[in-house]
This record gives sequence, C-alpha cells and structure tokens, in this order.
Amino acid sequence: MEEAAFFDLDKTVIARASMAAFSHHFYRGGLISRSTVVRVMARQLVYLHLGASEQKLDRIRESVLRLTRGWDQREVSRIVRETLDEVVEPIIYAEALELLETHQAAGRKTYIVSASPEEIVSPLAEYLGADGAIASRAMVDLDGRYTGEMAFYAYGPFKAEAMQEVAEREGIDLDASYAYSDSYTDVPMLEAVGHPFVVNPDRVLARLARDRGWESLQFSRPVRLRDRVPVPNLPTAAALTGVALAATGAAVFLKRHGHRGARASG
Repeated sequence: MEEAAFFDLDKTVIARASMAAFSHHFYRGGLISRSTVVRVMARQLVYLHLGASEQKLDRIRESVLRLTRGWDQREVSRIVRETLDEVVEPIIYAEALELLETHQAAGRKTYIVSASPEEIVSPLAEYLGADGAIASRAMVDLDGRYTGEMAFYAYGPFKAEAMQEVAEREGIDLDASYAYSDSYTDVPMLEAVGHPFVVNPDRVLARLARDRGWESLQFSRPVRLRDRVPVPNLPTAAALTGVALAATGAAVFLKRHGHRGARASG
C-alpha cells in the first residue's frame, strides 16, 4: 500500500487564514463591502492569537455562510485563481514546502486538508503540486450561486472521515502516513495517521502533544516560490501544477528521525 502526508492549511502551510487572505480581492471583485473586510481582518487577528476553538469555528462558519449567500461560484473561483500567486506566494511557510518536497521525494502522496472552501483549497493544492485536496463544499442553486448551506464541512472528525475515504480509494496505509496541523480541533485528523505532528500548535494542542509524545514543529519562515525556483507569474493555479520545488534540507530532518518528520522543537 502507498503512504501519504496530510497538511492542514491555515497556520500550517500558510501563515494566515486563507479566507481572510483573499478578502481584499473579494472586495475588489464587488463581492463584499469595505466594512466586511475590516470584520474579516479582526477575526483573523483573534484566530492568529487565540487559536480556533470549536465555538469560534462554528461562529466563523455561520458568518461565512451568511456572507457568501448569493455569490456566484464561478466568479469566486475566477478571483481565487487569478490572484492566487499574488495572495498566497508571500505567506507560504518555507518549512511546509520542505516537508512537502521531502514526502514527495519519498514517494508519498500529499494532500492539503482544510475547512476553507474548495474554491480556495483545490487551486492552492495544485499550486503547491500536491496530489489532492480535502475541503469544505458549499451548496449551490441551479444558477451556480451559493445557497448559504453546506454540502460538506471539512472540520474536526469530518476531516478524518474524508481522509479515510481517500485512503480507501487510493490504497493508502494511514498507519504508515503523516499528518500536520496547528489546531486542537484537528486532533481527529492527527489521530487518523501513524505519524502525527503538531505545527505552531495552540495551547491546548501543545499540551496534548506533550502528553501523547507527538512531535512539535515551529514554522516561521514565509518564502516566495519564485525565490526558490523560476516560477512564471501565470494567471491560473492549474498552470503551476507539477512545478518541482527545490529541496532545501528537509530530507535530512526526516532521515534523522527515521523518516518520521522534521526535527521536533519541543
């Protein structure tokens, strides 16, 4: 059977909440107001400094559903794909890229797993050269507009269930696989694999990781892909699928831990 590595997105692969990162471009595209942008950024600060509890995520989910009701799904996808390079590239953690590269070099499949909408997560996974994505899916009406309801919410235990479905479909051995996340709400995701790692963990997850002996990593170096490899500034994420990322030493980390991940920070 194959092995895989599953990466949470916000604060694990990128240094910001993905929905907030695109809010300015949603404003420029006429989807949200300036005051809404301010509220989104305020929530971003709370999320970054206090972490994401189940109650906070529920409030954010309900807020996002209300906010996006009536949006044209095709327009959202267009905005994300056309601005992905500008928005995401400066906030990608170098350490996350190194781990992605290392797992790919070892022949493992890589997946981005996030509660953010698939219109953001899927193009970003393509942009990074990952094999696939697990993301939330909104319901749309016959005109392709969001109804304000969820078809699938990639959160908590539902992330783990989706990972198990992917594993069954792709012939992946989860006991031999890896997962990375920053949030206590992703404990089911971490428990679903044999090699869980916490990244920039919130206080609750950091305490749990110590109790269970899970390794803890600190990611702190955002890097631009163009500084690592000659990437053209293309308008769509799909055009960047398969771009090779230059190795920068993560393979040494995995080797030292018997291919169990990068060096623990404590």
